Amino acid sequence: MDVKKIYMDADALLEGHFKLSSGNHSQFYLQSAKVLEDPKTAKVLAQALAKQIKESGLEIDTVCSPALGGLIAGFALATALDVRFIFAERVNGAMNIRRGFEVKEGEKVLMCEDIITTGGSAMEAAAVVRELGGEIVGVAALANRGFCKRENSDIQTKPNCKLPQDIPFFALADFTFEMYAPEACPLCKDGSEAIKPGSRGN
Repeated sequence: MDVKKIYMDADALLEGHFKLSSGNHSQFYLQSAKVLEDPKTAKVLAQALAKQIKESGLEIDTVCSPALGGLIAGFALATALDVRFIFAERVNGAMNIRRGFEVKEGEKVLMCEDIITTGGSAMEAAAVVRELGGEIVGVAALANRGFCKRENSDIQTKPNCKLPQDIPFFALADFTFEMYAPEACPLCKDGSEAIKPGSRGN
């Protein structure tokens, strides 16, 4: 499966000058919402990801995603795995699991995002799952930005990866783009302004 082509065909691999959620800048941005707006594409991607996970033999009771970005990917993956789906959301800046969702003691939970950069949001949500008694058995995403080592990839874990090394990380492809601290961004030095994805029509 050519995941990069799927993103490009959906106009979801953007080129420009972007401010990422980490605060860093990049010339490229993956807009997974554009890929996942087509239910057929979302289903195909989720089934391919589920196939990897099933082949690993990992036992999963529930898929959990941090809102908002991971919701569609997580629900599609839970459907492909035929397991329950829940989500965490920020309330006053802190991740919470509410809306009547419960996590049983020892419940095996797979965290899912659309894209994993460092994995910070997924791990914030995972901490809430653990507090409720759940066991985090793995992490999954459609795309990996290359900071964390995934299953079946030669990319090595970078120091800023926040995913635990003792659980598997599954993703369909690696997208390794340069990121810059704002003070060292060559795009800024050329005079362009960074756009935060999700704003100004992006």
